[in-house]
Amino acid sequence: MSSSEQAFHEQAGTVAEAFVAARREKRALTAYPGEAPADLAAAYHIQDLAIALDGREVAGWKVGRINAPLDERLGADRLAGPIFADSVVAAGLGETPEMPVFAQGFAAGEAEFLLHVAAGWDGVVPQDDAATRKVLDAVHIGIEVASSPYPGINADGPPVTISDFGNNAGMVIGSVLQGWESADFNAISVRFEIDGAEIASATTATMLDGPLGAVRFLLANLSSRGIDCAGGTWVSTGAVTGVHPVVPGQTVLAHFEGHGSIGCKIAAAVPA
Repeated sequence: MSSSEQAFHEQAGTVAEAFVAARREKRALTAYPGEAPADLAAAYHIQDLAIALDGREVAGWKVGRINAPLDERLGADRLAGPIFADSVVAAGLGETPEMPVFAQGFAAGEAEFLLHVAAGWDGVVPQDDAATRKVLDAVHIGIEVASSPYPGINADGPPVTISDFGNNAGMVIGSVLQGWESADFNAISVRFEIDGAEIASATTATMLDGPLGAVRFLLANLSSRGIDCAGGTWVSTGAVTGVHPVVPGQTVLAHFEGHGSIGCKIAAAVPA
């Protein structure tokens, strides 16, 4: 390893260690903890180091969008981050679980379709929607809870977002999407509420090539990083109605027309 490569690795390690420590200790970071990554390769290198340092089981992955003009500069229109198993909650009908966030950092709620890649995926990235459906074994409605100890996680751009686990802090799994095997995601209207007030509504028609495209992106991303998901994995496929900032004490609710609702209460993360 050259001296420049060694310096790059050490800088990435410093950032990864700082984020993992802040998340474990449930405390905010007032500034980015080191040299911010300028491109996706550097960002995913930090993320990979942090996943190894963290040591928890990864149950799934969040996929987010990289908007123009940054998508062209960075060479990708989506990003990914791990969802750890201990931050995943399956909510029964009418249940409103508490989901912790970094009160002095960044926090948001997002209505998302949750697609599950079945165990036994052969490593071949599907090329169209029909082939993508064949690698799935479930689709649910859900909420991604986005949160980071660093308040500027999204404002500083996609590489910074990627470097702290893609800004993920949890996932709430709602009911199964009946008829998912042939469902037209674009035909399902989604509404998002905070404390009973409607914040936004949309469909997946605004989301590039939709939830199935997000699965294809993720499988290609993981393959390029040498990450094995042959045991199956959840994919939180992107914010349908947008990224909606929240604070502890608020309750969020996502309505998926014709397929039910899912909600959670936002709570402040506290040290164990």
